[in-house]
Amino acid sequence: MRLENISPKKNRNIKLSNQIDMKRIPEHVAIIMDGNGRWASKRGFPRSYGHNQGVNVLKEIIKVSKNLGCKVLTVYAFSTENWSRPNKEVDFLINLFEKVLKKEIDEIHQESIKIKFIGDILPFSKNLKSVLNSSEALTRNNKSFTLNVCVNYGGRQEIVKVAQEIAKKSVSGEIKPSEVNEELINSELLTQGVKDPDLLIRTSGEKRISNFLLWQLAYSEIYISEVLWPDFDESEFFKAIIDYQSRNRRFGGIESLANDSLKDSCCST
Repeated sequence: MRLENISPKKNRNIKLSNQIDMKRIPEHVAIIMDGNGRWASKRGFPRSYGHNQGVNVLKEIIKVSKNLGCKVLTVYAFSTENWSRPNKEVDFLINLFEKVLKKEIDEIHQESIKIKFIGDILPFSKNLKSVLNSSEALTRNNKSFTLNVCVNYGGRQEIVKVAQEIAKKSVSGEIKPSEVNEELINSELLTQGVKDPDLLIRTSGEKRISNFLLWQLAYSEIYISEVLWPDFDESEFFKAIIDYQSRNRRFGGIESLANDSLKDSCCST
């Protein structure tokens, strides 16, 4: 099919996808899905309309990231701070979460996607907790792709709980203070067993991480998209991947020795 016969959007996606190095796809992508309410308000709709549209975008991005070769997608769905929003909006978000999960879980399972919920689910209703637990149980053995959904999650709260657990083990004599290290902390995190995100995407142009995966994002590359989440699509995701692949990930280190030698030889007199 000739490119001129393809829709402009599809044409753009093809051109962007051709810029992606398939050998350097980030294994783990995390997303702060921001801007649902503002997107709806700008169009004269209630904020709930934006949240509904945001669900459709998430479904698309799950498919796009999986097809691209990513192994893990972690999304910030509901933070510990979101409880401070108006009760009407909080109730809508909780009900939407349960409704969507019931509707989509069979397809998620058929796609061999493992779903895991990260956060404190105790405050949720008995019905919602049942849906969360049954969804995890259904997809537990799926291996092609992992979807982590952060619900009632806060990075500071997670670190506090880790500190409390380690303190208990220290007091009981199970571990010594000298044995507390990064490996031990990683084993107590809610994300234990999951590779840290390679790339964090935040939509809506906000330049903060909003209490999201504070420990895990230590060396993640960060990509800020000016697009509000309901307008985020395949092409925007491709742009984030292309930008990620332009980065030189040193993890606090320095350039390769080969590059250093080249610089030294160029500058020597």
